[in-house]
Amino acid sequence: MPNYFVIGDVHGKAGMLELVLQHWNEQDQLIFLGDLIDRGENSRAVLERVKHLVDSKGAICLSGNHEYMFLAWLDNPEERYNHYKRNGGDTTINSILGRPLDAPVDSVLDAERVRNEAGDLVAFIRQMPFHVETEQLIFVHAGLDLTLDNWQETTDYQKVWLRAPFHEAENKTGKGIVFGHTPTTYLTGEPMESSKLWQTADGKIGMDGGAVYGGVLHGILFTDGQIAQHYAIPNDGFRVDDD
Repeated sequence: MPNYFVIGDVHGKAGMLELVLQHWNEQDQLIFLGDLIDRGENSRAVLERVKHLVDSKGAICLSGNHEYMFLAWLDNPEERYNHYKRNGGDTTINSILGRPLDAPVDSVLDAERVRNEAGDLVAFIRQMPFHVETEQLIFVHAGLDLTLDNWQETTDYQKVWLRAPFHEAENKTGKGIVFGHTPTTYLTGEPMESSKLWQTADGKIGMDGGAVYGGVLHGILFTDGQIAQHYAIPNDGFRVDDD
């Protein structure tokens, strides 16, 4: 049974990503929980790095709601740009196009430029799966509709956007559910910079450390469905180990 090395929401923090990847041994299955992009300073570098890991090392990268918003803007730039901008999209658009992060964005023209100049990255985002299920664990960006008789009927939209209805529902899947999306500070009540994960008795593990908000980037090694190692990379770049 393979081990899984799982990385939380990166949000353009390329330096923090490199630090957490130092703990991955390249033998374990690497999984990213989505939200590679937006708000942080180097979304293009993160996309290129993760795409390379998917292409050359068999890594898996799930879609997050920020990838979902990126594609919604790209496919309908006039109607969807304002929503994407409010969620940090300008930093990604400018990063992909090699401009200063605060450069003005033309939603329609820049969508065309992104499609033409970064088609490989767009194609990479379009093929991202929305969950991965193993014998003992389910990996998803935001959550699952646990009120359904069959959780697999959860819509892709819910898989990248759910919050409280998932957090508060009982997990009857018989498996651990590993997710990001909601910074753990809002679930644990701990400070943003805390390295504490959110864990429940019924097997939910929240690991969005709020890296782009001054928090941490989590990396977890799962062995036999359990946490074997936990790494939390703080925003200042120094490494903090947790149990």
